[in-house]
Amino acid sequence: MTKLTSAAAWQNLTCHQIEMAGTSLNDLFAADPSRFDRFHAGIAGLLYDYSRTHITDETRDLLLELARATKVEKERDRMFRGDAINTSENRAVLHTALRRPIAGTVLVNGHNVMPDIATVLQQMADFSDLVRDGTWCGYAGDKITDVVNIGIGGSDLGPVMVTAALAPHHDGPRVHFVSNVDGAHIDGVLKNLNPATTLFLIASKTFTTQETMANAAVARDWLLASAVKRTAIAQHFVALSTNADAVTVFGIDPANMFPFWDWVGGRYSVWSAIGLSICLAIGFDKFRAFLNGAQAADDHFQSAPLEQNIPVLMALVGIWYRNFWGASTVAVLPYDQRLARFPAYLQQLDMESNGKSVDRDGNGVDYVTGPIVFGEPGTNGQHSFYQLIHQGTHLIPCEFLSVIHPDHAYVDLHQKLLANALAQPQALMTGQTLEQAQGDPARVFTGNRPSTMMMMNRLDPHTLGQLVALYEHKVFVQGIIWNLNSFDQPGVELGKTLATTLLKNWESGAPDADSSTKGLLAAIKRGGVR
Repeated sequence: MTKLTSAAAWQNLTCHQIEMAGTSLNDLFAADPSRFDRFHAGIAGLLYDYSRTHITDETRDLLLELARATKVEKERDRMFRGDAINTSENRAVLHTALRRPIAGTVLVNGHNVMPDIATVLQQMADFSDLVRDGTWCGYAGDKITDVVNIGIGGSDLGPVMVTAALAPHHDGPRVHFVSNVDGAHIDGVLKNLNPATTLFLIASKTFTTQETMANAAVARDWLLASAVKRTAIAQHFVALSTNADAVTVFGIDPANMFPFWDWVGGRYSVWSAIGLSICLAIGFDKFRAFLNGAQAADDHFQSAPLEQNIPVLMALVGIWYRNFWGASTVAVLPYDQRLARFPAYLQQLDMESNGKSVDRDGNGVDYVTGPIVFGEPGTNGQHSFYQLIHQGTHLIPCEFLSVIHPDHAYVDLHQKLLANALAQPQALMTGQTLEQAQGDPARVFTGNRPSTMMMMNRLDPHTLGQLVALYEHKVFVQGIIWNLNSFDQPGVELGKTLATTLLKNWESGAPDADSSTKGLLAAIKRGGVR
């Protein structure tokens, strides 16, 4: 047994789950109709309800005992202090510094990074103002109307999610995103744009990311086919990178390079220069509100008692079902169309961070770690996979999100949306008996399916910043409990390495590959399957 599974806190939870297994959610509410009062937590403008879970006061105490036994509070403080908690790369993890008050001090190897952050934020503010007011023009003197962010992973998923979520706040150029090396992606974006009024943001820290640089080269050729003069590149391309030499070779003026640092992980980089597309869409003041919302969540995470600490409670609910109830998946179900990309964003945040089977000490684990995360906006999901959630054989804890005040005038539609958002958790919990189903066993719902609700007053930049940061900290807490390094991702590298090798040996037929790869490559090279 590992140190975790042999710990008294873990063993106590194992025994407690056996005791709880025969108690339904309906039983818990029948015994305590006011459960909501004790099993929810909140910060300004946002409420987290976990009363519809198999958690009692004793359960919560035992879970908090586990959090304390695994030193969650100590590791949290180390992260905010700038200690090198990314142990495999010996790096600090300081995306939280990106949203702190600029006057503060955060030391990395004795260097205060806050002035560096302030410089980049000012550069982003100045540049976005120039583009948005028309001072920055294209090669023909026209105002920029469209911005294309070319990146992948964290350089794409965060900005895509945030710009979609804050669509009602857009008052700048239209923003588009290209990530996939599949030519269909960039072709679908470029065919509707005018080179003279299009600005490209090339998002790659090293400026060597294979997919990003391949798409950047296509975009450059597309521009030069109209602009003719190579000097136009400097007017239509900026870099979100730290590799000044490669940026210069590409044709981008190094003055238009927006840097970030190795203590900013890709999936945590939306708060950095990677957020430039957000600034261009909504303006820097609203981007600053987004940062401020995250900083409010940071303050809550650092100061709230664990019993009322939202990301800690979110993490513990997840641990309870993942490790003690055998739930392998989590459904993220936003009842707001603007959060359509939020589940995809969380897939990277959660599954890339904690999808690991080796702990921080280099040992294999004897417990399950990160869950499979999936989801779609309500009510679309109700007409898709909810059937399996309600009546399937899998236990799938659900995380609902809802917004009280919409940013549109269709009040009747929003009322219907909220009615569904409230009804689904209730249906998952209560179910439907054979008698209620009028004797039809196919319409029996066992119920007793757990869910939580994150309810927000409105989806504005500040609240979105809170929401994203709370989920970041949830993933962090779970990683600490599981003794994982949540800030490295070696599992994504092998496929990239093999693809590079395969490209180098394309003509020779991949001599070192397995027979399946050779056979499939042969079909491609002869122009099709027989």
